[in-house]
Amino acid sequence: MLETLLAAILIFILRVTNYAISTVRLVAITRQRRYLAAMLAACEAFVFAVVIANIVNDLDNVINLFAYCAGASGGSLIGMYLESRFITGYVIFNVILQNGAHALAETLRDAGFGVTETYGEGREGLVTTLRSVVNKRDLRKINDIVKNANPEAFITIGEARAVQRGWIRAPMPGRDRAL
Repeated sequence: MLETLLAAILIFILRVTNYAISTVRLVAITRQRRYLAAMLAACEAFVFAVVIANIVNDLDNVINLFAYCAGASGGSLIGMYLESRFITGYVIFNVILQNGAHALAETLRDAGFGVTETYGEGREGLVTTLRSVVNKRDLRKINDIVKNANPEAFITIGEARAVQRGWIRAPMPGRDRAL
């Protein structure tokens, strides 16, 4: 019984590792870090092969099957945590307003965000687009500022694959930096 339990724990740990590596590898792919992604793919494949070999040998072992599935779930959570904690990601935050855009831009700048104002014409007349590239960790903060200033603001958020030069608010308060 102890041997069965230890095997299930090992399968769980390896599956968590497999999924965590997979999540980080996908981030590396989206950021076009080819060599890192390839290295992680090799590690992921090795761990997967070891785990699946133990599962396929005894498909009637419900404890191992449960450990395999639970490890996938746990690894997914850990991978997302690693991505959010250790991998810097940026998003493009756009706000389209008819009124009060300049005041909102100044509020965002005072909060440490770089903002570009662009004027254009929308369906119902003149509009201003505020655009800012922000660290994903700051997404909630900038979103709250905008919603508090104008709950009706039209907001779009997109992934920024690469960032070069400009003004990015550093994740630590008071540590803004130019790129």
